[in-house]
Amino acid sequence: MTFPTRSLILAASLLPAAGLALPAAAQTAVRCYGVALAGQNDGLDDRDAPKTSQVDWQGNAFVMLPQAQCLRMALPVQPDGTPRRGAVEPLARDAPPS
Repeated sequence: MTFPTRSLILAASLLPAAGLALPAAAQTAVRCYGVALAGQNDGLDDRDAPKTSQVDWQGNAFVMLPQAQCLRMALPVQPDGTPRRGAVEPLARDAPPS
């Protein structure tokens, strides 16, 4: 192993210890449900169906995001005061009108 390669590996291994995270592009993207605005989703339920959500924060609509960002994203509270959170599984909330 050459000196520059060894230095890069050492530097990368120290990032977590220094409290520095990898950039979002380097993290694995997951289906994040319940965070998309109407018409800005990547899919519905378990299929690709871009731009088909009908209401903001639709529980079965997803966008691809890093998991950490999905679970920590700040969203407006629901009308009853319950906080909204993104999830890696489809949600039963904020369904479009039938």
